[in-house]
Amino acid sequence: MTNKGILITGGAGYIGSHTAHQLGEAGERLITLDNLSTGFREAVLYGELVVGDTGDQALVSRVLKEHDIDTVLHFAAHTVVPESVEDPLKYYGNNTCNTRSMLQCCAEAGVENFIFSSTAAVYGTPESGIAHEDTPTSPINPYGTSKLMSEWMLRDLSAATDMKHVILRYFNVAGCDPEGRIGQATPNATLLTKVACEAAVGKRDSVYIYGTDYPTPDGTGVRDYIHVEDLAAAHVKAIEHLRRGGDSAILNCGYGHGFSVREMLQAVEKAGNIKLDIIEADRRAGDPPALIAGAEKVREVLGWSPAHDDLSVIASSALNWEKKLLKSPWKK
Repeated sequence: MTNKGILITGGAGYIGSHTAHQLGEAGERLITLDNLSTGFREAVLYGELVVGDTGDQALVSRVLKEHDIDTVLHFAAHTVVPESVEDPLKYYGNNTCNTRSMLQCCAEAGVENFIFSSTAAVYGTPESGIAHEDTPTSPINPYGTSKLMSEWMLRDLSAATDMKHVILRYFNVAGCDPEGRIGQATPNATLLTKVACEAAVGKRDSVYIYGTDYPTPDGTGVRDYIHVEDLAAAHVKAIEHLRRGGDSAILNCGYGHGFSVREMLQAVEKAGNIKLDIIEADRRAGDPPALIAGAEKVREVLGWSPAHDDLSVIASSALNWEKKLLKSPWKK
Protein backbone atom coordinates (compact mmCIF):
# COMPACT_ATOMS: atom_id res chain seq x y z
CA MET A 1 0.00 0.00 0.00
CA THR A 2 1.10 3.58 -0.67
CA ASN A 3 -0.14 6.89 0.70
CA LYS A 4 -1.21 7.84 -2.81
CA GLY A 5 -4.90 7.98 -3.65
CA ILE A 6 -6.93 5.71 -5.90
CA LEU A 7 -9.62 7.22 -8.12
CA ILE A 8 -12.53 4.92 -8.94
CA THR A 9 -14.81 6.14 -11.73
CA GLY A 10 -18.24 4.53 -11.59
CA GLY A 11 -17.50 3.46 -8.03
CA ALA A 12 -21.14 3.87 -7.00
CA GLY A 13 -22.16 1.20 -9.49
CA TYR A 14 -22.38 -2.58 -9.23
CA ILE A 15 -18.84 -3.78 -9.94
CA GLY A 16 -17.09 -0.56 -8.95
CA SER A 17 -18.66 -0.52 -5.49
CA HIS A 18 -17.63 -4.11 -4.76
CA THR A 19 -14.07 -3.33 -5.80
CA ALA A 20 -14.04 -0.13 -3.76
CA HIS A 21 -15.29 -2.06 -0.75
CA GLN A 22 -12.40 -4.52 -0.95
CA LEU A 23 -9.88 -1.70 -1.39
CA GLY A 24 -11.40 0.23 1.48
CA GLU A 25 -11.20 -2.83 3.73
CA ALA A 26 -7.50 -3.02 2.81
CA GLY A 27 -7.00 0.56 4.01
CA GLU A 28 -6.54 2.27 0.65
CA ARG A 29 -7.34 5.98 0.29
CA LEU A 30 -10.26 6.14 -2.15
CA ILE A 31 -12.02 8.81 -4.17
CA THR A 32 -15.11 7.78 -6.14
CA LEU A 33 -16.22 9.80 -9.17
CA ASP A 34 -19.73 8.96 -10.29
CA ASN A 35 -22.54 10.94 -11.90
CA LEU A 36 -25.10 8.66 -10.18
CA SER A 37 -26.96 8.07 -13.45
CA THR A 38 -27.03 4.36 -12.61
CA GLY A 39 -25.02 4.31 -9.36
CA PHE A 40 -26.15 4.93 -5.78
CA ARG A 41 -24.70 6.98 -2.93
CA GLU A 42 -25.47 4.09 -0.57
CA ALA A 43 -23.01 1.89 -2.47
CA VAL A 44 -20.01 4.07 -1.55
CA LEU A 45 -18.88 2.64 1.77
CA TYR A 46 -15.35 4.02 1.86
CA GLY A 47 -13.64 7.27 0.96
CA GLU A 48 -15.08 10.39 -0.61
CA LEU A 49 -17.77 10.56 -3.30
CA VAL A 50 -17.42 13.27 -5.95
CA VAL A 51 -20.58 13.60 -8.03
CA GLY A 52 -19.59 14.44 -11.57
CA ASP A 53 -18.84 13.26 -15.07
CA THR A 54 -15.75 11.50 -16.39
CA GLY A 55 -15.94 13.79 -19.44
CA ASP A 56 -15.54 16.92 -17.29
CA GLN A 57 -11.82 17.45 -17.77
CA ALA A 58 -11.57 20.36 -15.36
CA LEU A 59 -13.18 18.32 -12.60
CA VAL A 60 -11.15 15.19 -13.30
CA SER A 61 -7.87 17.14 -13.40
CA ARG A 62 -8.70 18.86 -10.11
CA VAL A 63 -9.57 15.58 -8.40
CA LEU A 64 -6.38 13.90 -9.65
CA LYS A 65 -4.25 16.77 -8.36
CA GLU A 66 -5.99 17.52 -5.06
CA HIS A 67 -6.06 13.89 -3.96
CA ASP A 68 -2.59 12.94 -5.23
CA ILE A 69 -3.95 10.09 -7.36
CA ASP A 70 -1.46 7.61 -8.80
CA THR A 71 -3.90 4.82 -9.72
CA VAL A 72 -7.19 5.02 -11.60
CA LEU A 73 -9.81 2.28 -11.90
CA HIS A 74 -12.14 3.20 -14.74
CA PHE A 75 -15.53 1.49 -14.44
CA ALA A 76 -17.82 4.30 -15.58
CA ALA A 77 -19.63 3.25 -18.76
CA HIS A 78 -22.93 2.42 -20.37
CA THR A 79 -23.26 -1.36 -20.59
CA VAL A 80 -26.60 -2.38 -22.15
CA VAL A 81 -25.96 -4.09 -25.49
CA PRO A 82 -29.42 -3.60 -27.10
CA GLU A 83 -29.37 0.09 -26.15
CA SER A 84 -25.95 0.45 -27.77
CA VAL A 85 -27.42 -0.83 -31.03
CA GLU A 86 -30.33 1.61 -30.82
CA ASP A 87 -28.23 4.61 -29.72
CA PRO A 88 -24.60 4.01 -30.74
CA LEU A 89 -23.47 7.61 -30.33
CA LYS A 90 -24.49 7.52 -26.67
CA TYR A 91 -22.05 4.64 -26.20
CA TYR A 92 -19.23 6.13 -28.25
CA GLY A 93 -19.73 9.40 -26.37
CA ASN A 94 -19.68 8.02 -22.83
CA ASN A 95 -17.57 4.90 -23.22
CA THR A 96 -15.02 6.07 -25.79
CA CYS A 97 -14.89 9.88 -25.88
CA ASN A 98 -15.08 10.25 -22.12
CA THR A 99 -12.38 7.63 -21.70
CA ARG A 100 -10.19 9.63 -24.07
CA SER A 101 -10.79 12.73 -21.91
CA MET A 102 -9.96 10.74 -18.78
CA LEU A 103 -6.74 9.45 -20.31
CA GLN A 104 -5.61 12.95 -21.25
CA CYS A 105 -6.18 14.15 -17.70
CA CYS A 106 -4.34 11.13 -16.31
CA ALA A 107 -1.38 11.63 -18.63
CA GLU A 108 -1.12 15.30 -17.69
CA ALA A 109 -1.33 14.45 -13.98
CA GLY A 110 1.32 11.74 -14.18
CA VAL A 111 -0.99 8.87 -13.17
CA GLU A 112 1.14 5.73 -13.05
CA ASN A 113 -1.41 2.89 -13.09
CA PHE A 114 -4.68 2.55 -15.00
CA ILE A 115 -7.05 -0.40 -14.57
CA PHE A 116 -9.67 -0.55 -17.31
CA SER A 117 -13.04 -2.25 -17.11
CA SER A 118 -13.50 -4.00 -20.46
CA THR A 119 -15.70 -6.82 -21.68
CA ALA A 120 -15.86 -10.16 -23.43
CA ALA A 121 -18.04 -8.33 -25.97
CA VAL A 122 -14.80 -7.28 -27.70
CA TYR A 123 -14.51 -10.86 -28.98
CA GLY A 124 -17.90 -10.96 -30.68
CA THR A 125 -18.90 -14.57 -31.33
CA PRO A 126 -15.77 -16.76 -31.39
CA GLU A 127 -16.41 -19.93 -33.35
CA SER A 128 -15.17 -22.30 -30.65
CA GLY A 129 -17.20 -20.60 -27.91
CA ILE A 130 -13.99 -20.05 -25.94
CA ALA A 131 -12.19 -16.69 -26.01
CA HIS A 132 -8.54 -16.38 -25.02
CA GLU A 133 -6.73 -13.06 -24.79
CA ASP A 134 -5.17 -13.68 -28.22
CA THR A 135 -8.51 -14.59 -29.82
CA PRO A 136 -9.15 -12.03 -32.59
CA THR A 137 -11.34 -9.14 -31.45
CA SER A 138 -14.45 -8.77 -33.57
CA PRO A 139 -17.22 -6.99 -31.65
CA ILE A 140 -20.72 -7.22 -33.11
CA ASN A 141 -22.32 -4.27 -31.32
CA PRO A 142 -21.40 -0.66 -30.46
CA TYR A 143 -20.95 -1.53 -26.79
CA GLY A 144 -18.15 -3.97 -27.56
CA THR A 145 -16.64 -1.65 -30.15
CA SER A 146 -16.72 1.33 -27.78
CA LYS A 147 -14.76 -0.67 -25.21
CA LEU A 148 -12.29 -2.00 -27.75
CA MET A 149 -11.55 1.51 -28.99
CA SER A 150 -10.82 2.52 -25.40
CA GLU A 151 -8.46 -0.44 -25.05
CA TRP A 152 -6.56 0.77 -28.13
CA MET A 153 -6.24 4.29 -26.76
CA LEU A 154 -4.94 2.98 -23.45
CA ARG A 155 -2.46 0.70 -25.22
CA ASP A 156 -1.12 3.53 -27.35
CA LEU A 157 -0.90 6.00 -24.46
CA SER A 158 1.00 3.47 -22.36
CA ALA A 159 3.42 2.95 -25.25
CA ALA A 160 4.07 6.69 -25.44
CA THR A 161 4.31 7.45 -21.70
CA ASP A 162 5.32 5.88 -18.40
CA MET A 163 1.73 4.92 -17.59
CA LYS A 164 1.10 1.20 -17.23
CA HIS A 165 -2.25 -0.54 -17.42
CA VAL A 166 -4.22 -3.70 -16.88
CA ILE A 167 -7.27 -4.28 -19.08
CA LEU A 168 -9.73 -6.73 -17.54
CA ARG A 169 -12.23 -8.29 -19.94
CA TYR A 170 -15.26 -9.35 -17.93
CA PHE A 171 -17.42 -12.30 -18.80
CA ASN A 172 -20.87 -12.66 -17.15
CA VAL A 173 -20.77 -10.92 -13.79
CA ALA A 174 -23.25 -12.13 -11.17
CA GLY A 175 -23.86 -12.36 -7.44
CA CYS A 176 -23.51 -9.78 -4.68
CA ASP A 177 -21.58 -9.13 -1.47
CA PRO A 178 -22.14 -12.28 0.63
CA GLU A 179 -22.85 -10.14 3.70
CA GLY A 180 -25.51 -8.15 1.84
CA ARG A 181 -23.99 -4.71 2.34
CA ILE A 182 -23.97 -3.81 -1.36
CA GLY A 183 -25.29 -5.32 -4.56
CA GLN A 184 -26.76 -4.59 -7.94
CA ALA A 185 -29.62 -2.10 -7.67
CA THR A 186 -29.72 -0.85 -11.26
CA PRO A 187 -33.28 -0.12 -12.44
CA ASN A 188 -34.42 -2.16 -15.46
CA ALA A 189 -31.38 -4.41 -15.21
CA THR A 190 -30.72 -6.85 -18.04
CA LEU A 191 -28.26 -9.33 -16.47
CA LEU A 192 -29.86 -12.77 -16.24
CA THR A 193 -29.16 -13.47 -12.59
CA LYS A 194 -30.51 -10.09 -11.50
CA VAL A 195 -33.63 -10.51 -13.67
CA ALA A 196 -34.25 -14.01 -12.29
CA CYS A 197 -33.88 -12.83 -8.70
CA GLU A 198 -36.27 -9.94 -9.31
CA ALA A 199 -38.79 -12.45 -10.62
CA ALA A 200 -38.18 -14.67 -7.59
CA VAL A 201 -39.18 -11.88 -5.19
CA GLY A 202 -42.16 -10.74 -7.27
CA LYS A 203 -40.68 -7.66 -8.97
CA ARG A 204 -41.16 -9.27 -12.37
CA ASP A 205 -43.87 -11.60 -13.58
CA SER A 206 -41.66 -13.90 -15.59
CA VAL A 207 -38.21 -14.62 -17.02
CA TYR A 208 -37.49 -15.11 -20.70
CA ILE A 209 -35.16 -17.68 -22.20
CA TYR A 210 -34.06 -16.44 -25.60
CA GLY A 211 -33.27 -19.51 -27.64
CA THR A 212 -33.75 -23.15 -26.64
CA ASP A 213 -32.32 -24.76 -29.77
CA TYR A 214 -28.63 -23.97 -29.41
CA PRO A 215 -26.09 -26.80 -29.87
CA THR A 216 -25.54 -26.98 -26.10
CA PRO A 217 -26.38 -29.75 -23.59
CA ASP A 218 -29.83 -28.33 -22.78
CA GLY A 219 -30.36 -26.11 -25.82
CA THR A 220 -29.90 -22.80 -24.01
CA GLY A 221 -26.95 -20.43 -24.17
CA VAL A 222 -23.91 -21.20 -22.04
CA ARG A 223 -22.01 -18.39 -20.32
CA ASP A 224 -19.06 -18.04 -17.97
CA TYR A 225 -20.63 -16.54 -14.82
CA ILE A 226 -18.13 -14.93 -12.43
CA HIS A 227 -19.04 -13.81 -8.92
CA VAL A 228 -18.63 -10.05 -8.52
CA GLU A 229 -16.49 -10.55 -5.41
CA ASP A 230 -13.99 -12.60 -7.41
CA LEU A 231 -14.00 -10.00 -10.16
CA ALA A 232 -13.39 -7.24 -7.61
CA ALA A 233 -10.48 -9.25 -6.20
CA ALA A 234 -8.93 -9.36 -9.69
CA HIS A 235 -8.87 -5.55 -9.71
CA VAL A 236 -7.13 -5.49 -6.35
CA LYS A 237 -4.57 -7.99 -7.66
CA ALA A 238 -4.12 -5.87 -10.81
CA ILE A 239 -3.16 -2.84 -8.71
CA GLU A 240 -0.71 -4.95 -6.71
CA HIS A 241 0.78 -6.28 -9.95
CA LEU A 242 1.44 -2.82 -11.37
CA ARG A 243 2.77 -1.46 -8.07
CA ARG A 244 5.30 -4.31 -8.02
CA GLY A 245 6.54 -3.15 -11.41
CA GLY A 246 4.60 -5.67 -13.44
CA ASP A 247 4.07 -5.17 -17.15
CA SER A 248 0.87 -3.90 -18.76
CA ALA A 249 -1.52 -6.74 -19.55
CA ILE A 250 -4.87 -7.72 -21.03
CA LEU A 251 -6.60 -10.40 -18.96
CA ASN A 252 -9.87 -12.29 -19.19
CA CYS A 253 -11.95 -12.44 -16.02
CA GLY A 254 -13.96 -15.64 -15.90
CA TYR A 255 -13.77 -19.11 -14.42
CA GLY A 256 -12.99 -20.99 -17.61
CA HIS A 257 -16.21 -22.99 -17.58
CA GLY A 258 -19.83 -22.19 -18.21
CA PHE A 259 -23.39 -22.75 -17.10
CA SER A 260 -26.48 -22.67 -19.27
CA VAL A 261 -29.35 -20.23 -18.90
CA ARG A 262 -31.51 -23.08 -17.58
CA GLU A 263 -28.89 -24.04 -15.01
CA MET A 264 -28.70 -20.47 -13.72
CA LEU A 265 -32.48 -20.23 -13.45
CA GLN A 266 -32.62 -23.57 -11.65
CA ALA A 267 -29.99 -22.34 -9.19
CA VAL A 268 -32.12 -19.27 -8.40
CA GLU A 269 -35.20 -21.48 -7.98
CA LYS A 270 -33.31 -23.76 -5.60
CA ALA A 271 -31.91 -20.82 -3.61
CA GLY A 272 -35.39 -19.38 -3.12
CA ASN A 273 -37.29 -22.67 -2.97
CA ILE A 274 -39.64 -21.26 -5.60
CA LYS A 275 -40.73 -21.92 -9.16
CA LEU A 276 -40.12 -19.19 -11.72
CA ASP A 277 -42.53 -18.45 -14.54
CA ILE A 278 -40.24 -19.07 -17.51
CA ILE A 279 -41.20 -18.07 -21.04
CA GLU A 280 -39.29 -19.57 -23.96
CA ALA A 281 -38.69 -17.22 -26.86
CA ASP A 282 -36.73 -17.13 -30.11
CA ARG A 283 -33.02 -16.52 -30.21
CA ARG A 284 -31.81 -12.93 -30.14
CA ALA A 285 -29.61 -11.78 -33.00
CA GLY A 286 -25.92 -11.94 -32.17
CA ASP A 287 -26.16 -14.22 -29.12
CA PRO A 288 -23.49 -16.92 -29.41
CA PRO A 289 -24.37 -20.47 -28.32
CA ALA A 290 -21.54 -20.38 -25.79
CA LEU A 291 -19.02 -17.81 -24.57
CA ILE A 292 -16.46 -19.01 -22.04
CA ALA A 293 -13.22 -17.39 -20.89
CA GLY A 294 -9.85 -18.83 -21.55
CA ALA A 295 -8.93 -17.91 -17.97
CA GLU A 296 -5.43 -19.26 -17.36
CA LYS A 297 -3.56 -15.99 -17.90
CA VAL A 298 -5.23 -13.99 -15.10
CA ARG A 299 -4.18 -16.71 -12.66
CA GLU A 300 -0.60 -16.76 -13.94
CA VAL A 301 -0.04 -13.00 -14.20
CA LEU A 302 -1.91 -11.79 -11.10
CA GLY A 303 -1.82 -14.86 -8.89
CA TRP A 304 -5.61 -14.56 -8.76
CA SER A 305 -7.60 -17.49 -7.46
CA PRO A 306 -11.42 -17.37 -7.28
CA ALA A 307 -13.12 -17.95 -3.94
CA HIS A 308 -16.74 -18.06 -5.07
CA ASP A 309 -16.73 -20.39 -8.09
CA ASP A 310 -20.04 -22.03 -7.16
CA LEU A 311 -23.32 -21.42 -8.96
CA SER A 312 -25.36 -21.91 -5.79
CA VAL A 313 -23.27 -19.26 -3.98
CA ILE A 314 -23.74 -16.84 -6.87
CA ALA A 315 -27.50 -17.40 -6.98
CA SER A 316 -28.08 -17.27 -3.23
CA SER A 317 -26.04 -14.09 -2.72
CA ALA A 318 -27.93 -12.36 -5.53
CA LEU A 319 -31.29 -13.52 -4.20
CA ASN A 320 -30.51 -12.48 -0.61
CA TRP A 321 -29.61 -9.00 -1.89
CA GLU A 322 -32.87 -8.79 -3.84
CA LYS A 323 -34.82 -9.67 -0.70
CA LYS A 324 -32.99 -6.93 1.19
CA LEU A 325 -33.91 -4.39 -1.51
CA LEU A 326 -37.57 -5.28 -1.02
CA LYS A 327 -37.37 -4.10 2.60
CA SER A 328 -35.08 -1.10 2.08
CA PRO A 329 -34.83 -0.12 -1.58
CA TRP A 330 -32.09 2.18 -2.81
CA LYS A 331 -33.80 5.14 -4.42
CA LYS A 332 -32.53 7.27 -7.32
